Amino acid sequence: MATAADTAFAGPSRVGRIAPAIDDWLAAERAQIPLWSPAAFGLGIVLYFMLPWAGERWAAVVAAGAVAAGGVAIGRIAGRMLVWGGVLVALGVGIAAYRSNDVASPVLRDRFEGDVAGVVEAVEVRTGRGQVRFQLAPDDPGLPPHVRLSLKPSAVPAGLTPGAHVRLRAMLLPPQGPSFPGGYDFARTLWFAQIGATGYPLGTAVVDHAAPPLAGLAARLDDFRARLTRRIEAQVPGDAGAISAAFVTGDQGQISTATNLAMRWSGMAHLLSISGVHIAIVVGGTMWLARALLCLSPWIALRWPVKALAAGAAAAAGIAYTILAGAQVPTVRTCIGTVVVLIGVILGREALSLRLLAAGGFVIMAVRPEALLGPSFQLTFAAVTGLVALFNSRFGRWLIRPRTDAPWWARTAMHLAGLLVTGVIAEALLSATALFHFNSTGAYGVVANLFAIPWTEFVIMPLLVVALLADPTGLAHPLWWLVGTAMTTLIGWANTVAAWPGSVVRLGLMPVAAYALLVGGGLWLFIWAGRPRWFGVVPIAVGATLALTARPPDLLVSADGHHVAVLLDAYDDEGPRLALLRERTGDYLRDVWGGVTAATADAAIADLPAGDCTIDACVARVGTGPTSLRLLATLSKDRIGRPAFGPACAAADVVVSDRRLPDWCRPRWLKLDRTTLGAMGAVAIWRSPRRVATVAALTGDHPWLPQAPAWRPRVRRPEEARPAPGSGAAIVSSDEPAY
Repeated sequence: MATAADTAFAGPSRVGRIAPAIDDWLAAERAQIPLWSPAAFGLGIVLYFMLPWAGERWAAVVAAGAVAAGGVAIGRIAGRMLVWGGVLVALGVGIAAYRSNDVASPVLRDRFEGDVAGVVEAVEVRTGRGQVRFQLAPDDPGLPPHVRLSLKPSAVPAGLTPGAHVRLRAMLLPPQGPSFPGGYDFARTLWFAQIGATGYPLGTAVVDHAAPPLAGLAARLDDFRARLTRRIEAQVPGDAGAISAAFVTGDQGQISTATNLAMRWSGMAHLLSISGVHIAIVVGGTMWLARALLCLSPWIALRWPVKALAAGAAAAAGIAYTILAGAQVPTVRTCIGTVVVLIGVILGREALSLRLLAAGGFVIMAVRPEALLGPSFQLTFAAVTGLVALFNSRFGRWLIRPRTDAPWWARTAMHLAGLLVTGVIAEALLSATALFHFNSTGAYGVVANLFAIPWTEFVIMPLLVVALLADPTGLAHPLWWLVGTAMTTLIGWANTVAAWPGSVVRLGLMPVAAYALLVGGGLWLFIWAGRPRWFGVVPIAVGATLALTARPPDLLVSADGHHVAVLLDAYDDEGPRLALLRERTGDYLRDVWGGVTAATADAAIADLPAGDCTIDACVARVGTGPTSLRLLATLSKDRIGRPAFGPACAAADVVVSDRRLPDWCRPRWLKLDRTTLGAMGAVAIWRSPRRVATVAALTGDHPWLPQAPAWRPRVRRPEEARPAPGSGAAIVSSDEPAY
């Protein structure tokens, strides 16, 4: 028999019957309505971070209040949903604003070069990346209270440990914004970490005073974690030991770049971060062991709540493991969700339910609202929400609970089908999030994890636990050898999968609207229980279409104007290519810009057929046809005379320079010099239709990177004279003062 949820939207209805039909449908879905609470709360947090200006954020709060007031007027179930939805959205905006102000700390605004002395607060060894980072509390009150410096491993002085007093000459830089509009915001991350500057030494760092004896539980835990990491790496050399240490203490600094890339391209990078898989192994293993030990006594098994006691022991083990692993945000988030599930087990509630998952997400967002924007939070909750929704559905229950009277081969086939289906669903959800944040994802993640996850759960982690327990006895050498062999097998599998043809799927800059439609459609599909849930497929399809058809920027400019990249129209067999202004562009910028354009950054503007470069500047054409742009970018620090540079400016559509350009340099469209870029940050330009995106316009007046008011490019009218295309081709050096 059809239910109200199945018929509420079936067939045509008159306008007068729409409200009752919606109310009947919501009444049938009453149990699912509370699941929208964290979604509304999260929407408010997202609005705080995405709306650049305070006036817009206040307008969002007012709009949320208006929705709540409208819900009061409407009444019924729909009205109550609107009331609570409006209140939670406004509360999300307020919580995010409070958290941003609560962590406020002085931030360096200008470059600083000079002597720095202070107490070392934390040390992070990143040998795999050829780097050691340490956080310093400077003695100078004129500097931010916390700064972060990077050293080469060979330049680390003896005694550089937390608590030591260090002096050195250093270059400190203000927190840097995104490398392109909409990219990863380092300044925002450092703001919530209360780090006011980053930098590097200009000389040798000297330890004045060694660290005092450890005081406090946190310091002792940090020291124990560091010693445990070194012990594991000493017993298991190479990347196998580095990943083994990462599984235990969360320290990924020793893993080489090649192995990191192999794990990422194979779809197995989630194993490197202590989160769902690792916590599940520790908690599940502890619960099974505790329950088995308690059941050894019939008296206890018959009189005590064995399941609840085992769940309590598992929760304690999960919390202890989280503390041992450094209590990083992904681990804490997973631990909170796991503890919430275990509390449900203790109370006799269903362990895998969307309500418990929603409660865990709500708690995390209330404590750390900034975590919602991180890929780690989104990856975890996307996968877990999809899987829990699957297991709670009729199809999921049939898939994971085959008939007991079925033959063994049928039950085995059902279990394998369940693994495959869950892998496909999890990988699809993870891939969408990875493509939005990283512009790439592993194409064979389902296949890779079908082996990697069971191998990690049933081989690597048990071996690690036994080896750690046996290590103090001096009899663990064979166990450590087995750990190294098992981990080497895992790394070899990652390298094999990453080497398969088409192992990496790349996608250029995904519009925020596309990702919002994917998320919104997914929530609609997973939260509702009746047939109307399938309406969520529509926004998912629209979002996927927008993501796949979006054109990446044609021109990218760094925040200092020193680097420029042009997306080439002519693609060869190796795919899209990105032409760079300077040959010595760093690997990081090549990777980031290559990702956002889904192109290989291996070409040079000087080598293009349409490029014309001298030692001082380059002229190039961006694109072809009537929408093409003429680019002029300076290269050297030498002055260029007005007789040569003036006509070149007038002939160009876009002029880019890492210096301040004079007023008489007037391009046809955009002038991006040091002064302009200092207020705008990094810039992305599309030529068809012409559009400019800037970091300043997206960041607005948020405290971590305050910017000038939103900048708008000056667009000349079509009737304005256009100089001859070749009038600025010859750019030569000149001693005549110009700028």
